[in-house]
Amino acid sequence: MAPLESARRRPAHRTYRVALLLITLVAGLGVLPGVAVAAPGAQLNAADMTLLNGVRLAGLWEMPAGQMAAEKGQSPRVRQIGAEISRQHGVLDQLVVDAANKLGAVLPTDPTTEQKGWLAEMQNATGARFDQIFVTRLRVAHGKIFPVIGAVRASTRDATVRKLADEANKFVSDHMQMLESTGLVRWQQLPPAALPPAQSDSLVAAAAANVGSGGGREVSTTVVWVVFLLALGTGGIATFRILRRN
Repeated sequence: MAPLESARRRPAHRTYRVALLLITLVAGLGVLPGVAVAAPGAQLNAADMTLLNGVRLAGLWEMPAGQMAAEKGQSPRVRQIGAEISRQHGVLDQLVVDAANKLGAVLPTDPTTEQKGWLAEMQNATGARFDQIFVTRLRVAHGKIFPVIGAVRASTRDATVRKLADEANKFVSDHMQMLESTGLVRWQQLPPAALPPAQSDSLVAAAAANVGSGGGREVSTTVVWVVFLLALGTGGIATFRILRRN
């Protein structure tokens, strides 16, 4: 009777083994999509960090510049614009700090040497000369960051960066219009637009360059498959040992 009993248990034994292997396979397939979806998240490239740093640096020097304009501007319009630009940069600065904290990025804490020089230049100027320096410096600075915002907004993979670009675009556009309303913008002295050559996507390519700098790392498909196969192999070995004990 023993051989008969053994012969009757064998099919069940195989069925049990197949069932466990199928469960392991399904579990592995369940893990795989989760890894694949999570991998692209929170990945910052060089262009993303350029936007974060640019917005932060703008606030670090334009807030005190606006405060100076509100206090010592000769024109009432310059004083009004200075106060409003300083206030709005305070709001924008909080937005970029919140975004950086969410993304785990490190932002500058001081203006650049060049920006400190602009502030010193304004500090030493008075009257109509101050008004002209204030409008000229801020209008040129806003004109430089404006195309960066558009390029990053068009190509970034991160939703937080896209939202920040949308918000920054509104502020910068509004500031340029306010500065232009003073009638002090010297259009002929503005730097020319830094456009890529005709039929070139270099600007977009630069914004889309996947160069890690402060954000998460993208996980390659090869790594995902290696993890999956290791999980599958581990499950198979565990299944074999259970069956062997039984």
